Amino acid sequence: MRLKNKIAIVTGGSRGIGADIAQELATNGAEVIIVYRNRDDKACEVIEGIKAKGYKAHMYKCDVSNFNEVKKFTEEIIERFGKVDILVNNAGISEIGMLIDMEEETWDSISNTNLKSIFNMCKHIGRHMMWNKGGSIINISSIWGEVGASCEVAYSATKGGINAFTRAFAKEVASSGVRVNGISPGVINTEMNRWMTPEEEQELQEEIPMGRFGEGSEIGKIAVFLSSEDSSYMTGQILRADGGML
Repeated sequence: MRLKNKIAIVTGGSRGIGADIAQELATNGAEVIIVYRNRDDKACEVIEGIKAKGYKAHMYKCDVSNFNEVKKFTEEIIERFGKVDILVNNAGISEIGMLIDMEEETWDSISNTNLKSIFNMCKHIGRHMMWNKGGSIINISSIWGEVGASCEVAYSATKGGINAFTRAFAKEVASSGVRVNGISPGVINTEMNRWMTPEEEQELQEEIPMGRFGEGSEIGKIAVFLSSEDSSYMTGQILRADGGML
């Protein structure tokens, strides 16, 4: 068990990549806390699935884009578990459409969920990691944060911001024993990408050298690596997993 006795938090852990990351961390011995905002049913499903395999998992409802909610959540977690070893900032949303048609509220919602949430979590959880002289923070980005995506300008901008945040914060906390890295997935087979028609899916898969979409479990395995001592000399890195797309 590479992560035995580790306490791990996964935001946006009730579905998609977050749920798969939570399952992979638990399978490798971590006691997992999934953080979600709306879907109680989905969160319960993930937790029960992990527990059914004999692993430890918990769920907390928290809007990670809300500074005060994250502060309260952190206090409760530290009081209950005493520490956090692994933080995976995965919560994210997107909306397809042209920027000139986007409402200000939509831009703010995407920015707050995708980027401000990472500030909130890293400020509060990161502080305790620094006090404990250790921890691994993993920020989930996207290849669109590197090259941009038409009709996903807000999403691309926030993911580019995550990459810059990851590299800068890694330098800031490295001397405290805290590592900060990112994962930049390509197109992953999740609910977020189910808006495409079968024809559009096929066309997109043909643009990927490996000829398929990635699976959330593949991102989860990278998260396990970045959480473990196997990556003990890595910080400030963005690992791309895109099937060769870029």
